[in-house]
Amino acid sequence: MAQVDLDVGGRKYEVGCRDGGEARLKALAAMVDAKMDDAKRAVGRGSEGRELLFAALLLADELDEARGRIAEAEAEADASAAEVERFAARLEALVDGLEKAADSA
Repeated sequence: MAQVDLDVGGRKYEVGCRDGGEARLKALAAMVDAKMDDAKRAVGRGSEGRELLFAALLLADELDEARGRIAEAEAEADASAAEVERFAARLEALVDGLEKAADSA
């Protein structure tokens, strides 16, 4: 298990992570640190717990919005797939009609 030093909200933390996960953990900590800065600007300096709470809420809000965009994109993709299937069925019917017309000619 690897040990990683993180700087979040002006404080140092040493945490463990899986070997090879150090860079990702540092990137995630940088995201939390940036949101803590946003929280401090929005609500002023408060207790560390309050700042972490607001940072978490800001991140949760972004995650919720991203999930909503993913759900919308999936719904659009499903609608497009259904439209393609209907179009393919129409083409198959046309091909069948043309083949029958050719056979009777």
